[in-house]
This record gives sequence, C-alpha cells and structure tokens, in this order.
Amino acid sequence: MMRAHTLLVVTLIAACGGSRAAGRAGTPTPVSVDAALAKLTPRQKIGQLVVPWLGGNYAALDDSAFQIATRWIDTLEIGGIIISVGSPYDIAAKLNTLQRRSKLPLLISADLEWGAAMRVVGATAFPYVMAAGATGDERDAYTIGRVAALEGRAVGIHVNFAPDADVNSNPLNPIINTRSFGEDPHAVARLVRAYVHGLQDNGMLATLKHFPGHGDTDADSHIGLPTIRADYPRLDSVELVPFRAGIDAGAQIVMSAHIAFPAFTGETPATLSPAMLTGVLRDSLKFKGLVVTDALQMGAIVAKYGAGEAAVRAFEAGSDLLLMPADPDSAIASMLVALQTGRISGARLDASVRRMLEIKRNLGLFARRTVPLDSIARIVGSKPFQDAADDIAQRSVTLVRDTTGVIARLRASRSRMAVIAYGDELNSYVGQRMLELLRAGGDTVGFFRLWPMSGQASYDSARFVIGRAPTVIFAMNVRPIAARGSIALPDSLARLIALTDSVKPTVLVSLGSPYLLNQTPMVKSYLIAWSGVRTAERAAARVLLGWSPVRGKLPIRVPPAYPIGHGLVLPDSTLPPPRPPARTIIP
Repeated sequence: MMRAHTLLVVTLIAACGGSRAAGRAGTPTPVSVDAALAKLTPRQKIGQLVVPWLGGNYAALDDSAFQIATRWIDTLEIGGIIISVGSPYDIAAKLNTLQRRSKLPLLISADLEWGAAMRVVGATAFPYVMAAGATGDERDAYTIGRVAALEGRAVGIHVNFAPDADVNSNPLNPIINTRSFGEDPHAVARLVRAYVHGLQDNGMLATLKHFPGHGDTDADSHIGLPTIRADYPRLDSVELVPFRAGIDAGAQIVMSAHIAFPAFTGETPATLSPAMLTGVLRDSLKFKGLVVTDALQMGAIVAKYGAGEAAVRAFEAGSDLLLMPADPDSAIASMLVALQTGRISGARLDASVRRMLEIKRNLGLFARRTVPLDSIARIVGSKPFQDAADDIAQRSVTLVRDTTGVIARLRASRSRMAVIAYGDELNSYVGQRMLELLRAGGDTVGFFRLWPMSGQASYDSARFVIGRAPTVIFAMNVRPIAARGSIALPDSLARLIALTDSVKPTVLVSLGSPYLLNQTPMVKSYLIAWSGVRTAERAAARVLLGWSPVRGKLPIRVPPAYPIGHGLVLPDSTLPPPRPPARTIIP
C-alpha cells in the first residue's frame, strides 16, 4: 500500500490553494496592529479575548441560537469562536455570515485532534493520534496535521486546538488515553513536532495542550480538579518534553490545563496559576505566543469560581484568550471591573490583545476572512486524504497477543464467526464497517451490538449469537468521553468476554482504549486498532481476513506484561483479497 505522504498529491494542493494562500501562517497582511489596537475601547479590547462555543449545525438567520451568536458579534464584539459539529457547508456558511458581520475578523478555532472529521461531518477521519505512536513514523503525524489544516481552512477554521502534547503515563487516565501519541516523552515529542509542522506548513495554527501535562491524571477535569503530585525534575523530564518540542517547532498557541500541581500551584489549577503560566511557560520555556485557557465552563473551574471571577483569575495568571466562559457577558463585565479597579493593568490587556491581532494579521484575515463555498467539495473528504487515513490506520494495527493462534487461523481460510460490537450511543454504527468487510471477504458472520445501557435481554441475545458460532470476535469501542469519568467496559461485558474466551476461540479487538486487558487479563488474542472510525474498523477486518500485514508497536505499556515497543508481527497472507467492495456511505 502506498505511503500516506505520497498520496497527498500536488493537484489537490493546487485545487485548494486559492482558499488558503492568503491564510498561510507567517504571510502577514500589510495592516498596522498598533493602529487597530489604538481604535479599540477598553471593553472592545476585552471582547477580543473572549471565545464562546457555537454549534456548527444549520440555523436560520432568525433562529434563537443564531441570534445569540449575532449578539456576541454586535454587542460583545468578541474576538473569536470555537466551532463545533456540522456539515462543511453549514459551518462555512455560518462562519462567513458572522465574519461579514464582525467589525474585526474573527479567529475561528476547533478541536480537530484526529482530523477535521472530529467536527466537520464528511471530512477525513484518521484514527486517534495514538495510532501514529503505533507506527512510530513522524510522517504520519505530519499527514494528520496537514489534512486537518487543509480541510479545516476550507470551511473557515484557523486554529486547531491540537496536538495533544500530553504523555499518557497513567493507564487509568479517564480523558487523555488515545488522544496522546504515547507514553515515552521523547517519542511523543517527535510526533508533536511533526504534527505542528503539518498544521502550520498548511495554513492552520497549532495549539499545544494541556499545559503542563494531563497524562498522569486519574480524574477528568471536565468534572473535578485532578491533582498531579510531581516535583520540577519529574515535570521537566516527562511532561514538559513534548511542549518544548512543540514550541521549538513554532507552535504559536498553548492551552492550559485545569489541573493542580501542588509543588507549583498549591490546590489552584494551572489555568489560574501565575507560577505555572507565567513562571514556567513564559519565563522557563520562553513561550512568546498566545495562551488560551481550556474551557472555562468545565467543572474544575466554574463550580468554584463562577464565570466572571474565573475569567479574571485566568487572565491574571497569564492567559490571553478566555475560552468558552460559562457566561460571556459576566466574563467581560468582570474583566472590565478588574481593569477599572487596577486589578489588571492596561498594559497587560494591550499585550494580550496585540498578540490576538498579530495572529489574525499573520493568518491574512484582515485581507480575507471568508471562504469560497464552491471549493469545499474539492478538498473536504477527498480521495487522496481518505487513502492516507486508510494507510495510517492499516499500518498502526497492533497485535498484542495470539497465544493459541486464533488470528493466524482466521487469516488462513474463510470462517464462520460471531461479531459482538460495543460502543456508546454517539457511535451508533460501531462494528458495522468490520461486519461489512468480513462478509464481503467471504466469512459467515452473525452480529449483535451492545450499548452502555444494554440490559439482561440484550446480553441474552448476544449469548445466543455467540452460541451459534465456533469463533467469536469482540469489537470494543471504549474511548475517552468528556465528563464520563472513566474509560472501561461494563463489568457484565468484561465477564461475557472472559467466559466466552474460556470455552471457544475468541479475539478481543480494541477500537479505542488499548488498556482493555486490565479487565480481561486472560483473553488469549488481543488486537488494537486504536479508534472506532471507519478506516480503523476496516483495517482490523483486513487483518482478520489476512489481507494486510501487522507491524504496529505499542507506544504505551499495557499492564501487566507488555512494554512500550511490543507488538507481534504477521506477514502478508498468501490469500490475496478479492476486488475491494464499494465503500458504504454511513451517515
């Protein structure tokens, strides 16, 4: 299979060049930031630092949600928006309308960690970035960043709140997991550097998060305040290593973490700590760019401080942008009072606004702030990008264990099997792509899908499907979800896997968290595909059919027995695949 970086052909770059030439990072537009800053009132300056959340779905101009957004533009005069899920055309049209309405260009951001498909429906979905850790190839991290940049800029997004520079050193981490490149700080640093280059070489700004590191936590900051009890030597040799690499690579934005480091911050989260954001980030790491808070509406912040006070404290600590305050009006009003009473200085406010305006200028937004709708379909979700995602997904598949040779036997001949899939309700098609490809490849497959809320009747149905098949595949999509608080299989499902594995050939396929052996330690065959996206499911199916080799290596430890770098190798099968089945479009 062709390498991903060779698939992103020059013709596609030419096709989208018109929409991104003015927006290429580092190509300043002749505009005076000082002149623009001088025209702003104190309230307008504060507004430039506030970034509310907006859904990307279609909304009529007189829809109440859209009217709220226009009020942010007209009355609060905000500086940017973080956009969420929508179709490419809905996102682009909505942003174009708001950009035309705003006095100053809006800086548009989004979470596109594993590609634009994370927010843009129909864009290219790569596996979660730990898949690039499993290939170990910096070109794969570059490709994920590059495609995210091209597709994101096509719909009007300028800033990716990625890469995740966290070192996932805690297998019990409930919110980072496969969002990290891995556990080795230096390997993560290499891939962070490459991802940053992939974004910024193609016109989108990178954001290093969650500073100073969210990888060694066992709590979710969307719910409460995690604590990391590390001293500076540990922080310097582990957590800060990827952040240094990303800063050296030219990342212009860093996002703070809502995490307490008692050695530096006491019981205060890093987002509100001058010692962390000014002392460590600005002074020690010499970061000169824009500091953005993680979402200020998250439980670790807003529950204790409230919307207004949280914004002021974050700004005092060293943040520039105030992301997703629980109440933008309160945030702006509290910041204005803090300015008028001398709690924050005019010079400090001007410094933050100047950074914001310089980024907008350097992105070319003063010259061109909207995007052409007629170029979207030539870029977003295009075949070369999809092929690149397929390639990375295939090379990342990692075989941890096959002690009785079940996978080897499945690869040698067509089989009869049951596939039991599990995922959350948001991933309603989990297992479907695997099922389709296995059947197209000649296997006879019974299928049943379980959910977190499945009860006894559903488990009885699953056991019936299992009982009719000589071999069972469990395709489990357990992934980090904000505010859930844990990443784990339901206990009833873990027991079903263990019991099935004890009586008949069984393969556990992880389409998400690599740590499922914590709950199923005796399972004899364990395969990791790192994600539940279509490309990852199909990659796992190709391995089971014997159509693809397996060469992925663990970028993390899988307790209790498997170290970083472990991975069984399976060569190409002697069975060539039939003509590839037509891709099924699943909404």
